Amino acid sequence: MSSWDNWVEHSLDKLERLQLLRSLRPIYFRNEPQKPTTTVEDDDLQVFHQMQLWDRSSVEVHIPESTFQKWLSDIPSSGDEEDTRRFKKLLLFSGNDYLGLSSHPTIGNAAAKAAQEHGMGPRGSALICGYTDYHRRLESSLADLKKKEDCLLCPTGFAANMALMVVLGNVGSLLAAGKTPLTNEKIAIFSDELNHASIIDGIRLAERQKSVEIFIYRHCDMIHLKALLSSCTMQKKVVVTDSLFSMDGDFAPMIELVKLRKQHDFLLVIDDAHGTFVCGKNGGGVAEEFHCERDVDICVGTLSKAAGCHGGFIACSKRWKQLIQSRGRSFIFSTATPLPIAAAAHAAVIVARKETWRRKAIWSRVQDFRALTGIPINSPIISLVVGSEEKALKASRSLLKSGFHVTAIRPPTVPPNSCRLRVTLSATHTRADIERFTTALSNCVNFQEIGIHGSNGYARL
Repeated sequence: MSSWDNWVEHSLDKLERLQLLRSLRPIYFRNEPQKPTTTVEDDDLQVFHQMQLWDRSSVEVHIPESTFQKWLSDIPSSGDEEDTRRFKKLLLFSGNDYLGLSSHPTIGNAAAKAAQEHGMGPRGSALICGYTDYHRRLESSLADLKKKEDCLLCPTGFAANMALMVVLGNVGSLLAAGKTPLTNEKIAIFSDELNHASIIDGIRLAERQKSVEIFIYRHCDMIHLKALLSSCTMQKKVVVTDSLFSMDGDFAPMIELVKLRKQHDFLLVIDDAHGTFVCGKNGGGVAEEFHCERDVDICVGTLSKAAGCHGGFIACSKRWKQLIQSRGRSFIFSTATPLPIAAAAHAAVIVARKETWRRKAIWSRVQDFRALTGIPINSPIISLVVGSEEKALKASRSLLKSGFHVTAIRPPTVPPNSCRLRVTLSATHTRADIERFTTALSNCVNFQEIGIHGSNGYARL
């Protein structure tokens, strides 16, 4: 048993003494006599082994011509357009639906079937009466995907990170001898400087408990992280990082992190929002891709990106799950995921695992983009930093005129003067799409003027 296992166990013991432990109580639905149905097993879900016509709707959108003209002129559009007789078709290169599962009929049918049989739900928060056998099945499938003992569903990925960070602070408070933890009783949290906002906000909230100390290390800089770890005298250490960074498209140095974990005995937490279902042979994510699943203690993820659904989760041990569901405020005080969404997400886990062609397709598109542009990308997230807001908006408008939807990313999402085009690839893009897109992109980005940062190329206008 590791040190962190002991600390979690002691925290749970204290919560039990204080009668503050919370447990989930799944509600099981029985079908009404007038609604006969048969249970669909995982193996019975319909899957397809190549792209179908409906898959294209995940990357093709239509907007009114009047809205299109407003976008070109940077005029705000409310969506209440009067003229909807003429439409403009755009090809999306700016979403997070990496596998194109948002339009999959099997996943939609799972949601529809659950809604027709049981209604929308939920009846309340997960700890009251909003947790059902549908939610439990989804948790079990995600735990299996992530090679973890258990899993806790959360309303969103943002809420999942918030809950976990707050609970880390709680460990320091629960195990302190007095009301205020002494320095050596606090939790030392080491966070990559480019971590997602949900991690940052969660850490800030945990910091208010006065039970954590925060250390920010330079982006993916393991020398800096090692120096911080070596100089830290606190016993309870946590390292938290995005696995695949959402605005830069580079991977966390997982192998180096695992080595440091063995040397410094810290708790390793990754946010695998952009890697889940996309990376790894089985879609297990970045840890599976780098063959270090067992070395990651806690994995936070989302169901709103490659799963094409909605919600978040924390894959962890049973002890950690019990602790988070007892002290994670953003979990405790949120209404549970609607039942049809849980049913759809469970179907998505199965479909994503079985339709392996989708992972092969998206990585083929990564190779196509790299070959056509010479930009050394290594993920479906392509960060083309152009500098000023004006330049980013100009490039976005140029692509829009060519029929491509690529949003300019500006402050506060990114720092000033690092505005960018954030391009994302999908399994439902074709080679022809990439060829057309890169041709249009070459009109506003000079592929030859590339500066390397991390593992991706940053292009200048």
